[in-house]
Formats: sequence, structure tokens, C-alpha cells
Amino acid sequence: MKHMKEELKIGIFVTAFFLVVIGGSVLFITSDIVTSWYPSYPIDYKVVTTIDRTIIPVPVPEGSPALYPYQVSNYSKYQYGVWKFDKGSGYDIRLDLMPAGYSNASVTHTARLLNFFAMTDVHITDKETPAQGIYAGYMGGNPSGYSAVLLSTTQVLDAAVQTANALHIQKPFDFGIFLGDAINSDQHNEHRWYIDTLDGKKIIPDSGTRDDPIPGPHNDYQDEYKTAGLNKSINWYQVLGNHDQYWMGTNVPNACVKKTLLGEEILNLGDQYYDPHVLDTRGFYMGSIDGRTPYGDIIGAGPVADFPEPPQVNGSDSERRALSRSMWMDEFFSTTSNPKGHGFNNSDVDAGFACYSFEPRSDVPIKVIVLDDTQRDTDPNVGPYMYASLDTARYTWLVKELDKGQAEGQLMIIAAHMPIRNEPANTSRLWSPGSPVPEQKLVDTLRTYPNLLMWISGHVHRNTVTAFSSPDPAHPELGFWEVETASLRDFP
Repeated sequence: MKHMKEELKIGIFVTAFFLVVIGGSVLFITSDIVTSWYPSYPIDYKVVTTIDRTIIPVPVPEGSPALYPYQVSNYSKYQYGVWKFDKGSGYDIRLDLMPAGYSNASVTHTARLLNFFAMTDVHITDKETPAQGIYAGYMGGNPSGYSAVLLSTTQVLDAAVQTANALHIQKPFDFGIFLGDAINSDQHNEHRWYIDTLDGKKIIPDSGTRDDPIPGPHNDYQDEYKTAGLNKSINWYQVLGNHDQYWMGTNVPNACVKKTLLGEEILNLGDQYYDPHVLDTRGFYMGSIDGRTPYGDIIGAGPVADFPEPPQVNGSDSERRALSRSMWMDEFFSTTSNPKGHGFNNSDVDAGFACYSFEPRSDVPIKVIVLDDTQRDTDPNVGPYMYASLDTARYTWLVKELDKGQAEGQLMIIAAHMPIRNEPANTSRLWSPGSPVPEQKLVDTLRTYPNLLMWISGHVHRNTVTAFSSPDPAHPELGFWEVETASLRDFP
């Protein structure tokens, strides 16, 4: 297997992966992300990848006023959010893993190993929940707190699924994988919308009292619609993210949050930016979306002193209940798509152990190792739980899987929610300093496996490829690639 991964040929990527060996090197192409039958909201029948065509933003005209993120009704008036098509991106030849002076001129033999897509950070959102973090981002600041896309997260996923379906017809996928943060804030209704969209069911993306801001079907973000569903011949697998198990991806939901979720009064918390015990303090209403309005107006966001009476959402909803890690995993067994459980094992659900491996094709020696590298609420640090971390149990499991794959001559891909940065613990922005297994120890371990091809991840909402070169130039096969995929919440 030596020298089977040192060369990387890559284009701009969004969600689909094509893994090919070129003369003992790996070709890795990525593309946009669609259907085999007619949904309520069909996409354009013509589906191309970023190799053929890209999308670029059109600058706001000079003299246009600056808008806050929540001023959705003025986007069109001042030409915010305008985009256009541009030429394709082509490919870059990446030789980063090879020693200085290496030439790929003699590379001639090619073979396609796998064709798979990855999507990540879908963040299916109950926009009308009384317990979210809109206050942190609706006037700028933290886009995880508020983005206008949260009005239509199920529709965005449905369009992405239709794109995957269309690409599958052109060149069949061996599998699909979702790299975590399927939902935005640990809610049962968000999770069912996510799975049901992939299963091709009818979706009512509305909670509390039913709303119809624009009378009539299929003309606003609250209307019931039929999703396309991922092509049933595509097996899809799931990775656990921080938003899937924590309130807003940062904190274990306490009694206050759990009670608020089931009621109408909007969540009252401390300062999200500076208070480490934000769920246990008060002072600011977190805000919600008024689903009765065409543009999803913000309600109930701001200092408590600004509200004579506690602000409320339009109706309570028991389906907003919070999920534990085990409950989140267990929902994947209530599905009509394949495989049952989408990678998770029944025996691991109760323990909340979200690691597993699978072999996409019986005729190709490749194993995908799905690693849960999210923080545990037992981490020595007191939240927020939005960083990477590995305990001894998960690290030991990973090493066992890598050892087994190496011994059996399998090429290996690690799929995790969090990327790795190879940074010192005191400066890393991604790895928890309280992690029982330090980031550097993990990276050093990974560099001992010649058959490890790549680490794929999400979380940071960006598209990028990083080379983790071998510490020994004489053995470039000990290096590996890290490939990060962006969120469906973000442009494009």
C-alpha cells in the first residue's frame, strides 16, 4: 500500500467525495450536493459539480445601507444575498505529503476506489422554539446563534438530498455520510425532521401553534411538503456532533432549559459571551422566530429590562423535548432508509458510545472508521462543550480499529465531527485542554499507520484540505490528509 495516498488531486468541494487511485496515488475530487422521484419542491433538473460551474456572491451596490442579519425583509430591496454562476474550479495537484523534489510525471495508472458524498453541519432548526440562542447573533456577532437560513433548514437539506440523488444517477455513490451537527439544539422534533427528510416523508417544519404566514400551500417556510428522500439504494451513515447532544451545541440542558422547551415563555439566560455558567444565570431573553410572519421576524430578544412581561412563542409543543446522547442515537433505528441504525449499534446506544466502523464495498479493501471526538460532560472543563476531546475508551477503540485495518491490508478513512489542528493544547481553538488524550498524542499515533488515507470532518463550516506530512521524509506514506467540508447553513 506504500505511496497510495501521497498525491492529492482536488477541486473546490462542497459535499461529494470521489476517491481514486492514480498510479499509486489518491485522486480526491469533491462537488456540489439531489432525486429519483418527484418531491413537493423539485430542484433544477440540471445538476453540475463545482468542476463544471461555481457560484459566487454579487457585491452589494455601493451606497446600500448596512443591514443586520435579522432584517430579511430588506435583503431584496438592497440586493443582499445576490449570487451568480461562474466558471468551474478545475483541479489542483496536491503533492504536500511527498518529499521535496518529488515528481509525479511518471504517474500513469488510474483506478477508482470509492465514490461517496459527505454532508455536515445541517443544523435542522426548530425556529419557533422558546429555547435557542438568537440573541447571540441576530444583530451580528455569532452566526451560530442566528442565520436567516434557519427559517428553511429542512428545505435546504431536501434540496441537497435531491442533488445527491441526481449525481447518483450520473455515477452511483457507494455510500453517503453525515459528519455531525444534524440538528441545531438537541430537540426531538428537530431530529425527527432530519431523519424524516432523508427517509422521504412529509414534513411540517412548524412547531407550537400551526402557522401559515402566506395563505396557500407550498409558498412559505412553514408549509407542509413532501421530501424527496435519499435514493434507497444509497446506504447513509451518521456521525455525532456537539449540537446533536448539547443545548445550542455548548451546554448540557439543565432543568430550566428542559422546562422552557416544553412551554411558551422564551428562555431567560445570562451573558452568552462572558458568563461560563450561562444556563444558571438570568438577565437576557434569548429570542425566537415569529412563524406567523412572512420573513420570520425576531421576537423576545434582549435584556429583561426591555420587556414589561416575559415574551412568549406562539404555543407550546411536547415534541421540543431535549434528547440525551443515547436517545439521539436510538432514533436512527426508526427509519425507512438503510442501513438500520445508520451505523450505530444497538449494544452501544445505552452507553452513548457513538463509534463504529464499516466497509463500503466487499470488493475494495477500504474501511471507514467513524470516531466520536466530541466532548463529554464529564470533561474536567466546565463547558461550553463545543470542542474536540477523546477519552481513553474511545482512543483505545480507535487504535484497535487502526491496528486491525493495517494488519488486514485495508486502506482507512477516519470520519469525525471535529477536525484536528496539531496545535499546542494552550493555543488550540478546537481541542479541549481537558481532553484525556491530548491532540498531539492522537496525531502522533495516526502517523504510524501507512494505510491511513484521510481524516474527514465538519464543525468549522469551511471547505479545506490540510496535509499532515510524515515526520520522516523517507517514509511519506506515514502522512495523511485532512478534508473539511462546510455547513449547509453557509454560502453557497
